[in-house]
Amino acid sequence: MGNLIDDLLLFSRMGRVELQATLVDQNALVNDVLRDLRHDAGVRSIQWDIMPLSKVHADPDMLRLVYVNLISNALKYSRTRTPSQIEIGEQSSPTGEPVFFVRDNGVGFDMKYVDKLFGVFQRLHRSDEFEGTGVGLANVRRIIQRHRGRTWAEGAVDRGATFYFTLPTHTTGEV
Repeated sequence: MGNLIDDLLLFSRMGRVELQATLVDQNALVNDVLRDLRHDAGVRSIQWDIMPLSKVHADPDMLRLVYVNLISNALKYSRTRTPSQIEIGEQSSPTGEPVFFVRDNGVGFDMKYVDKLFGVFQRLHRSDEFEGTGVGLANVRRIIQRHRGRTWAEGAVDRGATFYFTLPTHTTGEV
């Protein structure tokens, strides 16, 4: 219950706190997040594929929370795989927009429920299978929307999942 309350307070705060945008080195940010999440990985066999990421203009604390949530989920939902495979990278959209992603070879999800993934308390797996409060991806979406970016996901049952987000290359207004 304490975790749920903390997550809800964080979710509420992400909608109100003023963005402190600066140039963020995502490579350093991801490495920092991975160091902090080492204990979640435990002694599991994990194959990491971390591609170079471009610098972005964003709030570093909020962007860190995006990566913490996405990488934590990749670790959690791939823990039944040996080895777990987690990829963090960047690709270009057809319009040339940078698209960032976190991909895993975990349990995945049925695409017919994809619209539920980023909602508060919307869980696709039972809590006795995978711990969590159902707030993490809602926070990811809120943060990326505050930066005027987009979020989406692709997955298949027992074939893993990929979570994508964009951040505008030219910032105006709120950021």
